[in-house]
Amino acid sequence: MAQSEIKKEKLNIEMISWGKIQWMDIAPPTEKETEYLSKNYSFHPLDLDDTLSKKQRPKIDEYKDYLFFVFHFPIYRKEERVLTTSQLSVFISSNYLITLHNNELKPLVKLFKECQIDEESLKEYLNQGPAYLLYRILDRLVDYCLPMLDKVGDGIEDVEKLIFSRRQRGAIRGISWLRRDVIAFRRIIWPMRAVIGSLEPKIRRYTEVELPVYFGDVVDHLDKIWDGLDEYKEIIEGLSDTYDSLATNRTNEVVRILTIFATVMLPVTVVASIYGMNIELPFMHSDYALIYVFLVMLVIIVGILYFLRRIRVI
Repeated sequence: MAQSEIKKEKLNIEMISWGKIQWMDIAPPTEKETEYLSKNYSFHPLDLDDTLSKKQRPKIDEYKDYLFFVFHFPIYRKEERVLTTSQLSVFISSNYLITLHNNELKPLVKLFKECQIDEESLKEYLNQGPAYLLYRILDRLVDYCLPMLDKVGDGIEDVEKLIFSRRQRGAIRGISWLRRDVIAFRRIIWPMRAVIGSLEPKIRRYTEVELPVYFGDVVDHLDKIWDGLDEYKEIIEGLSDTYDSLATNRTNEVVRILTIFATVMLPVTVVASIYGMNIELPFMHSDYALIYVFLVMLVIIVGILYFLRRIRVI
């Protein structure tokens, strides 16, 4: 089917080519696009169904004429302040590469547009085969994870400053957000390491370029991200324990002050209650009765404070 015919059908499909190599980008995929692929390629129906699913784990399916991959990459939604996942499905053969995604993976979208408008980039990425093109896509997407990792690190520094400041409001919420982002990040990266690590031997037949070094670099970046997430996980747990300790100490200090205040005021309250009874008591008929009662209270307060001081409570 020609590209003009695709436009007539209003499919979410764009194609570019160099020589015999074709890159088809489908964003976002719907049943119309998968029906088009089913008519024009011999793809397994289950693979086409997987391109529409958002719950597929990263995987590699091998067939005689093509390979099918599912990748997940993290994206950060600013409005919801949450890190979530976006799926990339890939069909690859000797003369084509087909990518299907939801238009959320900015590096992939940018790379495709770059190839559309710049002939030199188009030649560089497609001239060396679909496997090399796939490497360039994965390399950009993996590198795109590094700024997200830095963002988590910046969030940790902000929460750390907040914990040790006088005003700690919002610290526990910040810790919870960081913990949620790290858990989501780890859940995305963990299966990706295995898939990308085993990718190169399967696709080397689709390029003449020596790919082990290139994919080794991608795997190194994934390992760096994973190590960073492990480190951030431990730091966040430490910050959580630190916040709990500071909050407990602050609560204990408040309880201590209130206990001292109650201890000091209890005898005074007893004296006031006694002199509030309707019975004969010392100093009741004196013109200085109120002063005497205050002096008694003052002596009691001073005595209790002196006692607490001696036993180092205050």
